[in-house]
Amino acid sequence: MNYPKIILQKGKEISLLRRHHWVFSGAIAKSDPGIENGDLVSVFSARNEFLGTGHFAQGSIMVRIISFEERPIDQAFWKERISSAYALRKNLGLTENQKTNVFRLVHGEGDLLPGLIIDYYHGTAVIQAHHIGMHRHVKEIAEALRSVLGEKLKGVYDKSAETLPKNLDIESNEWVWGKAETDLVKEYGATYRIDWEKGQKTGFFIDQRENRKLVSTYSKGKKVLNTFCYSGGFSVLALNEGASEVHSVDISSKAIELTEQNVALNPGFSGKHQSIVADVVKYIREIGDDFDLIVLDPPAFAKNIKARHNAVQAYKRLNAEALRKIKPGGILFTFSCSQVVDKSLFSHTITAAAMESGRKVKILHQLSQPADHPINIFHPETEYLKGLVLYVE
Repeated sequence: MNYPKIILQKGKEISLLRRHHWVFSGAIAKSDPGIENGDLVSVFSARNEFLGTGHFAQGSIMVRIISFEERPIDQAFWKERISSAYALRKNLGLTENQKTNVFRLVHGEGDLLPGLIIDYYHGTAVIQAHHIGMHRHVKEIAEALRSVLGEKLKGVYDKSAETLPKNLDIESNEWVWGKAETDLVKEYGATYRIDWEKGQKTGFFIDQRENRKLVSTYSKGKKVLNTFCYSGGFSVLALNEGASEVHSVDISSKAIELTEQNVALNPGFSGKHQSIVADVVKYIREIGDDFDLIVLDPPAFAKNIKARHNAVQAYKRLNAEALRKIKPGGILFTFSCSQVVDKSLFSHTITAAAMESGRKVKILHQLSQPADHPINIFHPETEYLKGLVLYVE
């Protein structure tokens, strides 16, 4: 391999020896001239020991390591990594599942591929590259997907325009190979339409699959409020399991349209569902105390450390309002997907909200992301979703 070389300062190799994937700008002593954003580089210690190969980009995180072995990043490499990721999902029972045919196939550093997300939707693989270096390999990744998935794969769609810097020449998303045969998927038997071209993320929040199922087990005969509902994932499964009534709330009218479409795809819910376009916090302030179950699943309130304090205050206000209004004996599912708000801080924030509400509250479950969003034990930043299920007296 003849990749440009980056040499670290003395002692800065420790994190890479512990298999953490990021090299920060302050750790670099010197580098070969002419390295551009997206280039593959080889990283060496101050003693000239090989540490890893990764993608370079100017910024706080300058290199994202994709291999700790000294090897070429060729088609064999991509097939090996995709095969390994697929084998995990097969072991999880997701690849041949008749009731659920949507899952995350590659989860960034969780699958040793920083900057790469691949979600599988009943024959369609949707790629989102979060780094220009990774995006340069989209065609190789698509070829690896075809090789590993075989006839299960009908199309590969690249949806990286939203996740890469605007100054790059990636103006729109596109099909890399094939076409979708259907945009309908199943999750625990419920049917959803996925809009990977115009929808948020890759089209669906797959990371809430097991938590949606848990909500449904508490929903029979209950009046449910699903806030920040997006495409109605929690709402549909709650109705499927016998909720007496579900209200879906989102500030986006497009999200409410998606919710209504998905509710309509699942027969037998006539008269049991209401959808509302509204600001969630204002809406909760105005409701009565007749909801048995409330879901709070907001977007990330904090994208970085600087926004963390304001995010914590927002989580506290939101949860305090819901705790005040929920019916005695009610169940509150509350989540945060802000990576910079860790489990401990989130738990303390909800505790503060409970104290402010004046209600008696018990924790029934502590929730996280599902197994197809694996947490790399050497890269704790791969853990981002956290949730609590509260019983409110």
